[in-house]
Amino acid sequence: MTYHTVILAGNLGRDPEMRYTPAGQAVTNFSVAVNDDYTNNNGERVKRTIWVRVSAWGKQAENCNQYLKKGSKVLVEGRLTVDANTGGPRIWTSQDGTARASFEVSAQTVRFMGSRGESSEAPAADEAAGSAPAEDENIPF
Repeated sequence: MTYHTVILAGNLGRDPEMRYTPAGQAVTNFSVAVNDDYTNNNGERVKRTIWVRVSAWGKQAENCNQYLKKGSKVLVEGRLTVDANTGGPRIWTSQDGTARASFEVSAQTVRFMGSRGESSEAPAADEAAGSAPAEDENIPF
């Protein structure tokens, strides 16, 4: 048996769009921008944004539609959806006639990373951990 999982952490590029299948199941689609940077062969830092289309299903789709909006931070775990014809990214033609490709993930888990309505950066891991709180002398134990 072959198994794969894709884990993405990023921000929504637009508000989610929800619809229902003919069978009545909710499906919500949204795009996640994942930032990436690396050093090229010339020693220069290169920054890029990778866009991934995500589909969430059922109750999770309804929650995503209700609580997420453009800019929301999310962590998505799911499976890569491939184009049946090519076995790779979905290939399509844009309105201007150019060939395009997009990565798509069918979400198994979507975690909301910020508070409701928050679209700013989350604190860095070391800031989030913080230091231990000072002991309160008024605690009776």
